[in-house]
Amino acid sequence: MAGGNWTRVSEFILMSFSSLPTEIQSLLFLVFLIIYLVTLMGNGLILLVTWADPMLHSPMYFFLRNLSFLEIGFNLVAVPKMLATLIAQDTTISFLGCATQMYFFFFFGVSECFLLATMAYDRYVAICDPLHYPVIMSTRTCAKLAAASWFPGVPVATVQTTWLFSFPFCGTNEVNHFFCDSPPVLRLVCADTALFEVYAISGTILVVMLPCLLILCSYARIAAAILKIPSAKGKHKAFSTCSSHLLVVSLFYVSLSLTYFRPKSNNSPESKKVLSLSYTVVTPMLNPIIYSLRNNEVKNALGRTFCKILSLRNCIP
Repeated sequence: MAGGNWTRVSEFILMSFSSLPTEIQSLLFLVFLIIYLVTLMGNGLILLVTWADPMLHSPMYFFLRNLSFLEIGFNLVAVPKMLATLIAQDTTISFLGCATQMYFFFFFGVSECFLLATMAYDRYVAICDPLHYPVIMSTRTCAKLAAASWFPGVPVATVQTTWLFSFPFCGTNEVNHFFCDSPPVLRLVCADTALFEVYAISGTILVVMLPCLLILCSYARIAAAILKIPSAKGKHKAFSTCSSHLLVVSLFYVSLSLTYFRPKSNNSPESKKVLSLSYTVVTPMLNPIIYSLRNNEVKNALGRTFCKILSLRNCIP
């Protein structure tokens, strides 16, 4: 005992989907396992083909490779433990394990927010200033932009996780979620968290809304440039390179905002679990499909890569 009703918590219990019947949990396990494997395979293929094929050594695919790496990490943070809670009822997680899971969740999540903004800027330069695109988006510039996208995740994750886990916990140690996310863990704190909640909302505005505004500004300029293209075919080609990005950005940012703008809101825990599934499970699976697997350049590159691996003739040139 640390004093009063405060207790020193050594582990947490992830409630996950324990309120559902065992049969439903087994079905969810199969569904999420398939999605998990598809996510790893899809993003892994993107990493392989954009690295191995010289024709995809362009800024667009460089950032796509970074995104796929982030999605794999994002997925590995939450999904394996969720699968364990569903099939083996392994619901316990140590205090340090919970803090580590939360740290990397915020690290990958924040980095992805800024990387999506960087990808929007890349599309803006490619469409609005195509003649200077190779000069503006040089290899050195791309490396700096990627590093600038990854870096904000470190201080945000460090401050958020360290501050939250420095609070005392009392009563139950049951986290009503399928991973150690900030809002459900915050509910277990028995201390005044008003200042932390102000920081959490301010942090959400900074790392979610700032990149979102940058994306909106980029696409406003892109839309203006597309409208000036005389041919319908040219407009369609330019728009097709942006529509996929906008779709994933919308799903990612809307679900994040609904979850983190009010860390102690009265929304039902089940509704927040569904929102969390959208950006921890669904979006990482959709990204390889939406961004690239329907892209002819990537399809051809996949064919060339497998031809090289299998030493086949009649490969796609």
